[in-house]
Amino acid sequence: MHLLTTKKNIALVLFTMLPIASFAQDAIARQAPSDKRMKEIRNVKLYKEIEAVDLNDPASDIYTDWTDNFRSCSGSVPADYKVDLKGFCMPTTSRKVTSNYGRRWRKQHEGIDVKVYTGDTIRAAFDGKVRICKYNRGGYGYYLVIRHPNGLETLYGHLSKQLVKKDQIVHAGEPIGLGGNTGKSSGSHLHFETRLLGKPINPALMFDFEHQDVTGDYYIVRSGKVVKEKNATAANSANYIDEENEQKNSTAIAAAGATTPQPASTESSNQENPIIAPQQSKKKAISHAVKRGDTLSTIARKYGTTVAKLCKLNGIKSNSTLHPGQTIKCS
Repeated sequence: MHLLTTKKNIALVLFTMLPIASFAQDAIARQAPSDKRMKEIRNVKLYKEIEAVDLNDPASDIYTDWTDNFRSCSGSVPADYKVDLKGFCMPTTSRKVTSNYGRRWRKQHEGIDVKVYTGDTIRAAFDGKVRICKYNRGGYGYYLVIRHPNGLETLYGHLSKQLVKKDQIVHAGEPIGLGGNTGKSSGSHLHFETRLLGKPINPALMFDFEHQDVTGDYYIVRSGKVVKEKNATAANSANYIDEENEQKNSTAIAAAGATTPQPASTESSNQENPIIAPQQSKKKAISHAVKRGDTLSTIARKYGTTVAKLCKLNGIKSNSTLHPGQTIKCS
């Protein structure tokens, strides 16, 4: 009888302790997400403040209009204008360029073609605002034009689907469309253009699809010559050349709004500041486009480096969260 009473007492004590333990676990479980939510709220608030300044009217310092004609934009660009390339995201993780910028089939190919498959995710290269969201049957098919605070406009052509609308604010790395084969296209690919005041710039001067990285911190628009500058290499500096006389090697002119930028030439009469072709620049850094499931450890093993080096190169911590589409410098 005594033994039975003892067992009942022990069972009662254990039963009484269960709610206490459960309550403690619930309290802990509630605390962590609460802290996380507060951090997210602060980040969203900060992002909205930045968005209100930069993205509702992007690059208003050089553009004076907001129309649906991407070739004719009014405004002016000052001499030695810096286009900030930081905060970028590669539009696609594909590294295969199938057609370069330049003369093609007796016409000027004003962008580069990157191999993608129908349905592949296409992402915004920088923060910005969608200026054009249209369908062009005899050319780009379904395409988008986004204006960015750095002055650039990026065009994404031959999409199978547009995921954003005109006047929508987007952020670097955000999905904006799906790869496709619409319009005048002989196979699924992304036609990618970079423009300034409606005039095309060779995307290869800024975007290195093979290494999934930009060519430098800045792209510098020069008026007459390329000048070496910190954080800017020859590969991301260029002259503005008169489009009608490009084959006659005309000199660059200062009116940026009425000119077309071309890749730098290796010939120059200025021996102190020679114009260096992009292929002569130093070896480019290697970067990795983050995919779902990637960690710093798996990326480090893939590129033969360490997590510590990756953290130092990218200014992040070893426990930082990686997001699909994010670019990680590996060397």
